[in-house]
Amino acid sequence: MNASAASAASPTTADTLRRALGGLLDGLPQRQAAAAVERLIANYRGQTPTNAPLLRDRSDVAAYAAYRMPATFEAVRAALDALAEAAPGWAPGSHVDVGGGTGAATWAVDATWEGPRTTAILDWAEPALALGRELAAASGSEALRGADWRRAVIGAGLTLPEADLVTVSYVLGELTPEARRAVVAEAARTGRAVVVVEPGTPDGYLRIREARDQLIEAGLRVAAPCPHDGTCPIEVGQDWCHFSARVSRSSLHRQVKGGSLAYEDEKFSYVAATRFPVEPAASRITRRPQIRKGLVLLELCGPQGGEAPGLTRVNVTKRHGDLYKAARDADWGQAWPPATP
Repeated sequence: MNASAASAASPTTADTLRRALGGLLDGLPQRQAAAAVERLIANYRGQTPTNAPLLRDRSDVAAYAAYRMPATFEAVRAALDALAEAAPGWAPGSHVDVGGGTGAATWAVDATWEGPRTTAILDWAEPALALGRELAAASGSEALRGADWRRAVIGAGLTLPEADLVTVSYVLGELTPEARRAVVAEAARTGRAVVVVEPGTPDGYLRIREARDQLIEAGLRVAAPCPHDGTCPIEVGQDWCHFSARVSRSSLHRQVKGGSLAYEDEKFSYVAATRFPVEPAASRITRRPQIRKGLVLLELCGPQGGEAPGLTRVNVTKRHGDLYKAARDADWGQAWPPATP
């Protein structure tokens, strides 16, 4: 089943997540939450890599859940959607979420694929796992309610069970370089599919680029976003590969983050790689399409005209007929050209 069909049928959606968060976080003191959020923002931006858990108590976890969980859910779901498109006949029967905290990636997996699966969420912060269990109990999803929430040190020495899918989302920036490499190596050893997601910053992209190289060296093939297993054509320091996911914000989310808009755009970088055959996109749209009168400018990553993979700009005009209509509806991060019905 493809991702869109599963999402439509699954009880796990962004709305159910917001309702679960609202029910558990109602009454959280705003001043305490705001102070915790400020500290978490610095860590989220990768300024303080550490070998200790960042979420120290329930107030930290509650602030984190309100501040980050909806955005993490949407970013990971977008990455999983791309994996599902590249492997349309596949669905994970088992999932391990490394550094899963309150379980945003696990919610995203449940929103992407139907079917029974075993799930293990590993994190070193027991307060995060405890809140994750509470949220899962309010989800209405059998897969989430039956998940195994385990305390584990995320870093060198981590041992994972074998699984169809291993996710590592918004974790690598919290680790030392040695611990990052150890975690990715263990995910590559145990997972049939591995999805790594990081913030869509230059530093986050570099961590994804390093993880991508590790996964390829370990024998996995890239399913998304890259249309190839070759060297990334982006010149380090000149640009970075990242994408965007629209996040609807609840009133609680706006209160904790101090914003007024009903939405925000979460920028993220990711790589999905597998040990089984996949059908990567022919090319990937790497920037928001620029729409002009009678013209759509697309920036693409992928092989063009039989050449080696690279970055190209393509002009799609009205004379391209249906392709022009598709280009006007295309979005940043999508495969190009669109699949034929």
